[in-house]
Amino acid sequence: MAIRERLSGNEAVAYAIKQVNPDVMPAFPITPSTEIPQMVANYIANGEVDTEFIPVESEHSAMSAAIGASAAGARALTATSSCGMALMWELLYVAASNRLPLALTLVNRALSGPININCDHSDSMGARDAGWIQIYAESNQEVYDNFIQAYRISEHKDVHLPIMICQDGFITSHALANIELLEDEKVKNFVGEYHPENYLLNSEQPMAVGPYAVSNYYMETKKAQVEAMKNAKQVILDVGKEYGELSGRTYGFFEEYRLDDAEYAIVIIGSAAGTTKDAIDELREQGKKVGLLKLRVFRPFPAEEIAVALKNCKAVGIMDRCESFNGQAGPLAAEVTAALFRAKSHAEVVSYVYGLGGRDYRVEDAREIFEELEDVVVNGKEVEQFRYIGLRSR
Repeated sequence: MAIRERLSGNEAVAYAIKQVNPDVMPAFPITPSTEIPQMVANYIANGEVDTEFIPVESEHSAMSAAIGASAAGARALTATSSCGMALMWELLYVAASNRLPLALTLVNRALSGPININCDHSDSMGARDAGWIQIYAESNQEVYDNFIQAYRISEHKDVHLPIMICQDGFITSHALANIELLEDEKVKNFVGEYHPENYLLNSEQPMAVGPYAVSNYYMETKKAQVEAMKNAKQVILDVGKEYGELSGRTYGFFEEYRLDDAEYAIVIIGSAAGTTKDAIDELREQGKKVGLLKLRVFRPFPAEEIAVALKNCKAVGIMDRCESFNGQAGPLAAEVTAALFRAKSHAEVVSYVYGLGGRDYRVEDAREIFEELEDVVVNGKEVEQFRYIGLRSR
Protein backbone atom coordinates (compact mmCIF):
# COMPACT_ATOMS: atom_id res chain seq x y z
CA MET A 1 0.00 0.00 0.00
CA ALA A 2 1.30 3.48 -0.89
CA ILE A 3 2.73 5.60 1.93
CA ARG A 4 1.09 9.01 2.19
CA GLU A 5 3.49 11.81 3.09
CA ARG A 6 3.86 15.58 2.92
CA LEU A 7 7.27 16.47 1.49
CA SER A 8 9.00 19.25 -0.38
CA GLY A 9 10.38 18.46 -3.81
CA ASN A 10 13.92 18.29 -2.42
CA GLU A 11 12.77 15.96 0.36
CA ALA A 12 10.93 13.82 -2.18
CA VAL A 13 13.93 13.32 -4.44
CA ALA A 14 16.25 12.77 -1.45
CA TYR A 15 13.85 10.09 -0.20
CA ALA A 16 13.89 8.48 -3.63
CA ILE A 17 17.69 8.50 -3.56
CA LYS A 18 17.57 6.80 -0.15
CA GLN A 19 15.29 4.10 -1.51
CA VAL A 20 17.44 3.53 -4.61
CA ASN A 21 20.60 3.52 -2.45
CA PRO A 22 23.16 4.40 -5.15
CA ASP A 23 26.83 3.58 -4.63
CA VAL A 24 28.44 7.02 -4.80
CA MET A 25 27.26 10.63 -4.43
CA PRO A 26 29.81 13.42 -4.79
CA ALA A 27 28.26 16.87 -4.32
CA PHE A 28 28.92 20.54 -3.66
CA PRO A 29 26.17 22.77 -2.21
CA ILE A 30 24.35 25.44 -4.21
CA THR A 31 20.91 27.00 -3.72
CA PRO A 32 18.22 25.69 -4.18
CA SER A 33 19.55 22.11 -4.48
CA THR A 34 21.68 22.16 -1.30
CA GLU A 35 19.10 20.27 0.74
CA ILE A 36 19.36 17.18 -1.47
CA PRO A 37 22.98 16.21 -0.64
CA GLN A 38 22.42 17.44 2.93
CA MET A 39 19.52 15.04 3.41
CA VAL A 40 21.33 12.16 1.72
CA ALA A 41 24.34 12.80 3.98
CA ASN A 42 22.00 12.58 6.98
CA TYR A 43 20.60 9.26 5.73
CA ILE A 44 24.16 7.97 5.44
CA ALA A 45 25.15 9.24 8.90
CA ASN A 46 22.08 7.56 10.38
CA GLY A 47 22.96 4.24 8.75
CA GLU A 48 19.87 4.21 6.54
CA VAL A 49 21.88 3.81 3.32
CA ASP A 50 25.42 2.77 2.49
CA THR A 51 26.03 5.28 -0.28
CA GLU A 52 29.56 6.69 -0.31
CA PHE A 53 29.24 10.48 0.02
CA ILE A 54 32.17 12.51 -1.32
CA PRO A 55 32.41 16.17 -0.27
CA VAL A 56 34.29 17.99 -3.03
CA GLU A 57 35.64 21.49 -3.60
CA SER A 58 33.42 22.47 -6.55
CA GLU A 59 30.67 21.34 -8.87
CA HIS A 60 33.28 20.63 -11.54
CA SER A 61 34.85 18.20 -9.09
CA ALA A 62 31.46 16.73 -8.22
CA MET A 63 30.75 15.77 -11.81
CA SER A 64 34.35 14.59 -12.28
CA ALA A 65 33.99 12.27 -9.29
CA ALA A 66 30.60 11.02 -10.51
CA ILE A 67 32.13 10.26 -13.90
CA GLY A 68 35.02 8.40 -12.31
CA ALA A 69 32.70 6.39 -10.08
CA SER A 70 30.38 5.51 -12.96
CA ALA A 71 33.29 4.54 -15.20
CA ALA A 72 34.56 2.27 -12.42
CA GLY A 73 31.22 0.44 -12.38
CA ALA A 74 29.36 2.21 -9.57
CA ARG A 75 25.85 3.61 -9.66
CA ALA A 76 26.55 7.34 -9.20
CA LEU A 77 24.74 10.65 -9.00
CA THR A 78 25.11 14.28 -7.99
CA ALA A 79 22.87 17.30 -7.52
CA THR A 80 23.21 20.94 -8.52
CA SER A 81 21.58 24.12 -9.80
CA SER A 82 22.32 27.12 -12.03
CA CYS A 83 25.95 28.28 -11.83
CA GLY A 84 26.92 24.93 -10.33
CA MET A 85 25.76 23.26 -13.50
CA ALA A 86 27.61 25.86 -15.56
CA LEU A 87 30.81 24.90 -13.73
CA MET A 88 30.15 21.29 -14.77
CA TRP A 89 29.72 22.23 -18.44
CA GLU A 90 32.81 20.49 -19.83
CA LEU A 91 32.08 17.36 -17.81
CA LEU A 92 28.46 17.12 -18.97
CA TYR A 93 29.76 16.43 -22.47
CA VAL A 94 32.37 14.00 -21.12
CA ALA A 95 29.75 11.98 -19.23
CA ALA A 96 27.49 11.73 -22.27
CA SER A 97 30.20 10.92 -24.82
CA ASN A 98 31.60 8.25 -22.50
CA ARG A 99 28.09 6.73 -22.35
CA LEU A 100 27.98 6.72 -18.55
CA PRO A 101 24.53 6.11 -17.02
CA LEU A 102 24.85 8.44 -14.06
CA ALA A 103 22.12 10.73 -12.71
CA LEU A 104 21.93 14.44 -11.98
CA THR A 105 19.11 15.86 -9.86
CA LEU A 106 18.88 19.42 -11.14
CA VAL A 107 16.86 22.04 -9.29
CA ASN A 108 16.23 24.62 -11.99
CA ARG A 109 17.44 28.12 -11.19
CA ALA A 110 18.19 31.18 -13.32
CA LEU A 111 21.71 31.26 -14.66
CA SER A 112 23.66 34.46 -13.97
CA GLY A 113 23.78 37.27 -14.65
CA PRO A 114 22.50 39.22 -12.99
CA ILE A 115 22.66 36.77 -10.13
CA ASN A 116 19.27 35.35 -9.21
CA ILE A 117 18.40 32.37 -7.05
CA ASN A 118 14.86 31.80 -8.34
CA CYS A 119 13.45 29.49 -10.97
CA ASP A 120 13.80 29.51 -14.68
CA HIS A 121 15.09 26.89 -17.10
CA SER A 122 18.20 28.64 -18.40
CA ASP A 123 20.53 26.16 -16.68
CA SER A 124 19.11 22.91 -18.08
CA MET A 125 18.12 24.39 -21.44
CA GLY A 126 21.64 25.71 -21.84
CA ALA A 127 22.80 22.10 -21.57
CA ARG A 128 20.11 20.68 -23.85
CA ASP A 129 22.63 19.64 -26.50
CA ALA A 130 25.14 18.03 -24.15
CA GLY A 131 23.79 14.55 -24.86
CA TRP A 132 21.89 13.97 -21.61
CA ILE A 133 18.37 12.63 -21.27
CA GLN A 134 16.28 15.42 -19.71
CA ILE A 135 13.07 14.79 -17.77
CA TYR A 136 11.07 17.55 -16.08
CA ALA A 137 8.51 17.50 -13.25
CA GLU A 138 5.43 19.59 -12.63
CA SER A 139 5.02 18.53 -9.01
CA ASN A 140 6.76 17.03 -5.98
CA GLN A 141 5.06 13.73 -6.80
CA GLU A 142 6.47 13.73 -10.30
CA VAL A 143 10.05 14.48 -9.28
CA TYR A 144 9.90 11.52 -6.87
CA ASP A 145 8.47 9.25 -9.55
CA ASN A 146 10.92 10.49 -12.18
CA PHE A 147 13.93 9.69 -10.05
CA ILE A 148 12.70 6.18 -9.28
CA GLN A 149 12.57 5.58 -13.04
CA ALA A 150 15.86 7.32 -13.86
CA TYR A 151 18.37 4.49 -13.58
CA ARG A 152 16.08 2.00 -15.32
CA ILE A 153 16.17 4.33 -18.32
CA SER A 154 19.80 5.42 -18.34
CA GLU A 155 21.29 1.98 -17.54
CA HIS A 156 19.33 0.15 -20.25
CA LYS A 157 21.69 -1.73 -22.58
CA ASP A 158 20.32 0.14 -25.60
CA VAL A 159 20.75 3.57 -23.98
CA HIS A 160 23.69 4.02 -21.60
CA LEU A 161 23.37 7.79 -21.36
CA PRO A 162 23.40 10.10 -18.34
CA ILE A 163 20.03 11.40 -17.16
CA MET A 164 18.97 14.74 -15.74
CA ILE A 165 15.93 14.83 -13.43
CA CYS A 166 14.73 18.44 -13.27
CA GLN A 167 12.36 20.31 -10.97
CA ASP A 168 11.56 24.01 -10.51
CA GLY A 169 13.61 25.78 -7.87
CA PHE A 170 11.65 26.82 -4.77
CA ILE A 171 8.30 26.39 -6.57
CA THR A 172 8.51 22.63 -6.06
CA SER A 173 11.89 22.12 -4.41
CA HIS A 174 10.94 23.93 -1.19
CA ALA A 175 7.14 23.85 -1.26
CA LEU A 176 5.36 21.14 0.70
CA ALA A 177 2.81 18.92 -1.03
CA ASN A 178 0.97 15.69 -0.32
CA ILE A 179 2.57 12.80 -2.21
CA GLU A 180 2.47 9.02 -2.25
CA LEU A 181 5.67 7.06 -1.70
CA LEU A 182 6.29 3.45 -2.63
CA GLU A 183 7.49 0.94 -0.09
CA ASP A 184 11.27 0.49 0.02
CA GLU A 185 11.15 -3.11 -1.16
CA LYS A 186 9.02 -2.23 -4.19
CA VAL A 187 11.46 0.49 -5.21
CA LYS A 188 14.42 -1.83 -4.72
CA ASN A 189 12.84 -4.52 -6.88
CA PHE A 190 11.76 -2.05 -9.56
CA VAL A 191 15.14 -0.37 -9.89
CA GLY A 192 17.17 -3.55 -9.48
CA GLU A 193 20.87 -4.02 -8.94
CA TYR A 194 23.38 -2.44 -11.30
CA HIS A 195 25.62 -4.94 -13.09
CA PRO A 196 27.57 -3.06 -15.78
CA GLU A 197 28.97 -5.07 -18.66
CA ASN A 198 32.04 -2.88 -19.16
CA TYR A 199 33.81 -0.93 -16.43
CA LEU A 200 37.33 0.14 -15.53
CA LEU A 201 37.74 -2.15 -12.51
CA ASN A 202 37.01 -5.28 -14.53
CA SER A 203 40.52 -6.76 -14.69
CA GLU A 204 39.42 -9.41 -17.16
CA GLN A 205 38.42 -6.86 -19.78
CA PRO A 206 40.87 -3.92 -19.94
CA MET A 207 39.34 -0.77 -21.45
CA ALA A 208 39.87 2.96 -21.80
CA VAL A 209 37.35 5.68 -20.95
CA GLY A 210 37.52 9.12 -22.54
CA PRO A 211 40.38 8.57 -25.01
CA TYR A 212 41.37 11.17 -27.58
CA ALA A 213 39.33 10.66 -30.75
CA VAL A 214 40.95 11.63 -34.02
CA SER A 215 38.90 12.66 -37.02
CA ASN A 216 38.49 9.03 -38.12
CA TYR A 217 36.40 8.24 -35.03
CA TYR A 218 34.78 11.39 -33.64
CA MET A 219 31.76 11.49 -35.95
CA GLU A 220 30.98 7.83 -35.38
CA THR A 221 31.02 8.47 -31.63
CA LYS A 222 28.45 11.24 -32.00
CA LYS A 223 26.29 9.11 -34.27
CA ALA A 224 26.32 6.34 -31.66
CA GLN A 225 25.10 8.85 -29.06
CA VAL A 226 22.31 9.89 -31.42
CA GLU A 227 21.19 6.29 -31.84
CA ALA A 228 21.24 5.77 -28.07
CA MET A 229 19.07 8.85 -27.63
CA LYS A 230 16.62 7.47 -30.19
CA ASN A 231 16.56 4.15 -28.36
CA ALA A 232 15.81 5.99 -25.12
CA LYS A 233 12.38 6.99 -26.42
CA GLN A 234 10.98 3.46 -26.33
CA VAL A 235 12.75 2.69 -23.06
CA ILE A 236 11.18 5.77 -21.44
CA LEU A 237 7.73 4.60 -22.54
CA ASP A 238 8.33 1.02 -21.40
CA VAL A 239 9.66 2.05 -17.99
CA GLY A 240 6.86 4.60 -17.55
CA LYS A 241 4.25 1.96 -18.29
CA GLU A 242 5.82 -0.55 -15.90
CA TYR A 243 6.04 2.11 -13.22
CA GLY A 244 2.35 2.82 -13.76
CA GLU A 245 1.52 -0.81 -13.10
CA LEU A 246 3.45 -0.57 -9.85
CA SER A 247 2.31 2.84 -8.61
CA GLY A 248 -0.88 3.67 -10.52
CA ARG A 249 0.90 6.66 -12.11
CA THR A 250 1.89 6.00 -15.73
CA TYR A 251 4.34 8.31 -17.49
CA GLY A 252 5.13 9.06 -21.12
CA PHE A 253 6.71 11.90 -23.06
CA PHE A 254 4.06 14.40 -22.06
CA GLU A 255 0.69 14.88 -20.40
CA GLU A 256 -2.33 15.94 -22.43
CA TYR A 257 -4.82 17.95 -20.38
CA ARG A 258 -8.25 18.43 -21.99
CA LEU A 259 -6.50 18.32 -25.35
CA ASP A 260 -8.68 15.80 -27.24
CA ASP A 261 -11.04 18.37 -28.76
CA ALA A 262 -8.99 21.50 -28.07
CA GLU A 263 -8.80 24.17 -30.76
CA TYR A 264 -6.29 26.26 -28.82
CA ALA A 265 -3.43 24.80 -26.79
CA ILE A 266 -0.53 25.86 -24.62
CA VAL A 267 2.70 23.85 -24.59
CA ILE A 268 4.70 24.26 -21.39
CA ILE A 269 7.27 22.59 -19.13
CA GLY A 270 7.33 22.27 -15.34
CA SER A 271 5.32 23.66 -12.45
CA ALA A 272 3.54 26.37 -14.48
CA ALA A 273 1.45 23.60 -16.04
CA GLY A 274 -0.70 23.58 -12.92
CA THR A 275 -1.48 27.28 -13.28
CA THR A 276 -2.40 26.71 -16.92
CA LYS A 277 -4.72 23.85 -15.98
CA ASP A 278 -6.65 26.18 -13.67
CA ALA A 279 -7.12 28.65 -16.53
CA ILE A 280 -8.24 25.85 -18.83
CA ASP A 281 -10.85 24.66 -16.35
CA GLU A 282 -12.24 28.20 -16.07
CA LEU A 283 -12.35 28.69 -19.84
CA ARG A 284 -13.92 25.27 -20.42
CA GLU A 285 -16.80 26.33 -18.17
CA GLN A 286 -17.29 29.21 -20.61
CA GLY A 287 -17.43 26.82 -23.55
CA LYS A 288 -13.91 27.50 -24.82
CA LYS A 289 -12.13 24.53 -26.39
CA VAL A 290 -8.71 24.96 -24.83
CA GLY A 291 -6.11 22.45 -23.66
CA LEU A 292 -2.57 21.83 -22.51
CA LEU A 293 0.37 19.75 -23.60
CA LYS A 294 2.79 19.53 -20.66
CA LEU A 295 6.13 18.26 -21.89
CA ARG A 296 7.89 15.87 -19.53
CA VAL A 297 10.71 14.62 -21.74
CA PHE A 298 12.75 17.26 -23.57
CA ARG A 299 15.61 14.94 -24.52
CA PRO A 300 15.07 12.79 -26.47
CA PHE A 301 12.72 15.30 -28.08
CA PRO A 302 9.42 13.60 -29.05
CA ALA A 303 8.81 15.69 -32.18
CA GLU A 304 6.51 13.30 -34.08
CA GLU A 305 4.44 12.52 -31.01
CA ILE A 306 3.97 16.21 -30.20
CA ALA A 307 2.81 16.93 -33.76
CA VAL A 308 0.22 14.16 -33.49
CA ALA A 309 -1.02 15.40 -30.11
CA LEU A 310 -1.51 18.93 -31.51
CA LYS A 311 -2.85 17.94 -34.92
CA ASN A 312 -6.39 19.23 -34.34
CA CYS A 313 -5.38 22.60 -32.87
CA LYS A 314 -5.98 25.81 -34.76
CA ALA A 315 -3.41 27.78 -32.74
CA VAL A 316 -0.68 26.82 -30.28
CA GLY A 317 1.07 29.02 -27.73
CA ILE A 318 4.52 27.73 -26.77
CA MET A 319 5.93 28.88 -23.44
CA ASP A 320 9.66 29.14 -22.70
CA ARG A 321 11.05 29.81 -19.23
CA CYS A 322 14.42 30.90 -20.61
CA GLU A 323 15.86 33.27 -23.19
CA SER A 324 17.92 31.97 -26.11
CA PHE A 325 18.68 35.33 -27.75
CA ASN A 326 17.87 34.20 -31.28
CA GLY A 327 15.11 36.79 -31.63
CA GLN A 328 12.55 34.23 -32.81
CA ALA A 329 11.79 31.71 -30.10
CA GLY A 330 13.07 29.97 -27.01
CA PRO A 331 14.37 26.38 -27.12
CA LEU A 332 10.97 24.75 -26.60
CA ALA A 333 9.20 26.98 -29.13
CA ALA A 334 11.92 26.46 -31.71
CA GLU A 335 11.71 22.68 -31.49
CA VAL A 336 7.92 22.42 -31.30
CA THR A 337 7.58 24.81 -34.25
CA ALA A 338 10.01 22.69 -36.25
CA ALA A 339 8.06 19.55 -35.34
CA LEU A 340 4.78 21.10 -36.51
CA PHE A 341 6.39 22.38 -39.71
CA ARG A 342 7.77 18.94 -40.59
CA ALA A 343 4.34 17.45 -39.90
CA LYS A 344 2.85 20.04 -42.31
CA SER A 345 0.62 21.38 -39.56
CA HIS A 346 -1.53 24.39 -40.43
CA ALA A 347 -1.81 25.56 -36.81
CA GLU A 348 -0.84 29.13 -36.01
CA VAL A 349 2.12 29.13 -33.64
CA VAL A 350 2.94 31.90 -31.16
CA SER A 351 6.08 31.92 -29.03
CA TYR A 352 6.08 33.39 -25.51
CA VAL A 353 8.63 33.91 -22.72
CA TYR A 354 7.50 33.79 -19.08
CA GLY A 355 8.74 33.38 -15.54
CA LEU A 356 12.37 34.44 -15.95
CA GLY A 357 14.17 34.73 -12.63
CA GLY A 358 11.08 33.53 -10.80
CA ARG A 359 8.65 36.12 -12.20
CA ASP A 360 5.07 35.11 -11.40
CA TYR A 361 3.00 33.36 -14.04
CA ARG A 362 -0.67 33.74 -13.16
CA VAL A 363 -3.96 32.19 -14.19
CA GLU A 364 -4.80 35.56 -15.75
CA ASP A 365 -1.69 35.31 -17.93
CA ALA A 366 -2.75 31.91 -19.24
CA ARG A 367 -6.26 33.20 -19.95
CA GLU A 368 -4.81 36.16 -21.85
CA ILE A 369 -2.71 33.84 -23.98
CA PHE A 370 -5.69 31.67 -24.89
CA GLU A 371 -7.68 34.80 -25.77
CA GLU A 372 -4.85 35.98 -28.00
CA LEU A 373 -4.63 32.62 -29.76
CA GLU A 374 -8.35 32.76 -30.50
CA ASP A 375 -7.99 36.34 -31.77
CA VAL A 376 -5.26 35.19 -34.16
CA VAL A 377 -7.52 32.54 -35.68
CA VAL A 378 -10.90 34.28 -35.61
CA ASN A 379 -9.89 37.86 -36.41
CA GLY A 380 -6.50 37.40 -38.07
CA LYS A 381 -4.76 39.41 -35.37
CA GLU A 382 -1.04 39.88 -35.95
CA VAL A 383 0.74 39.14 -32.69
CA GLU A 384 4.21 39.84 -31.46
CA GLN A 385 6.30 36.68 -31.47
CA PHE A 386 8.55 35.93 -28.52
CA ARG A 387 6.60 38.34 -26.29
CA TYR A 388 7.51 38.51 -22.60
CA ILE A 389 4.57 37.68 -20.33
CA GLY A 390 4.37 39.74 -17.13
CA LEU A 391 7.04 42.23 -18.16
CA ARG A 392 6.86 45.44 -16.10
CA SER A 393 6.18 48.56 -18.16
CA ARG A 394 8.78 51.29 -18.07
